[in-house]
Amino acid sequence: MASNFLQTPAPHAGTIPFSRPPTPGVHPLQIGFCGLGAMGYFMARNLANSFKSQLPPLIVYNRTVSKSQKLLAELGASTVRVADTFGQLATECDVIFTCLANDDVVTSVYNEFAKALAQSPPTKVKIFVEMSTNYPALAGDIDRLLSSFPHTRFITSPIFGPPPAADKATLLIAMSGDYRSKKEVAFLLVPAVGRKVIDLGENVEKASTLKLICNGNLAAALELLGETLTLGEKSGIGQQTVYDLITEIMPAPSLVAYSKKMIDDSFDDSVGFSMDGAIKDSSHILRLSAELNCPMPAVSKAQQSMITTRALHQAQVVSGTQQWDIIDESALIASSRVAAGLNPFNSKKGTVVVRED
Repeated sequence: MASNFLQTPAPHAGTIPFSRPPTPGVHPLQIGFCGLGAMGYFMARNLANSFKSQLPPLIVYNRTVSKSQKLLAELGASTVRVADTFGQLATECDVIFTCLANDDVVTSVYNEFAKALAQSPPTKVKIFVEMSTNYPALAGDIDRLLSSFPHTRFITSPIFGPPPAADKATLLIAMSGDYRSKKEVAFLLVPAVGRKVIDLGENVEKASTLKLICNGNLAAALELLGETLTLGEKSGIGQQTVYDLITEIMPAPSLVAYSKKMIDDSFDDSVGFSMDGAIKDSSHILRLSAELNCPMPAVSKAQQSMITTRALHQAQVVSGTQQWDIIDESALIASSRVAAGLNPFNSKKGTVVVRED
């Protein structure tokens, strides 16, 4: 593949499990990015900024055009170019990253890519990189779809971390699929987008599987955090004291960050991960666990809390009393609070009085 991105400084040792790609060719690499959501916007911005002096402007596409225009306004026409269609990304770019909302959207977008490739078959290597959180079998479906086109490669590369980590380019990145393609892509993503790559071999489903395992771990942890913080409040210890204890004995960044959001009632999705997305992911996790005969009761309980919380929020939306239009997954503490007789989304209001007519 032709590129000149190897002029970038070498990442820290141990962050990429591959040797450097071959010496780049004459023509500069054209990168494209599809999906400028809460994570994708920051990743696309960081990619564009990292290679603006070495590669052509990053080509971006988003269904909501205003997000593409926002990135263009932030970085300028010398760094970003806005595509008019999915097909433009598929035909003009050498490496196409996708970061999308759910499996249905991913399927739709890759079908559009396939239509474009059928009309204009590639004459040189083209790599598609799927970075969303999907059910693993979908990766196999996409791989089979794209493999029918010449010179076309596909890898899965889900990312680990919240939007602030995407903003700061400190994401953890998993990869599975074609080895040479992973090598090319890894040196694009680190350190531009993330801090480290985990290689999971050539089976394209494995990276998606690891992503679900991680999200299952997080869902169960959030459920436990919600229950213990609620117990701390109800017992008179106070959720702040429980939070302080967590920072002392379990200072994992994600646990500390989510605990802080819970005690501060900071449930705005604009700075987090939506409850709908969390419910989608937990459904994938439970489906996978059922297929593999590997029960995950903690994740099941977390999903129940998520659904309860979503119902509570939707009731507020109907009555016009909601504080946020879309809630973050940390809001699942609302389920524990209501079960304990506390206000679901405002811990400062204390006990909920239930009227008996």
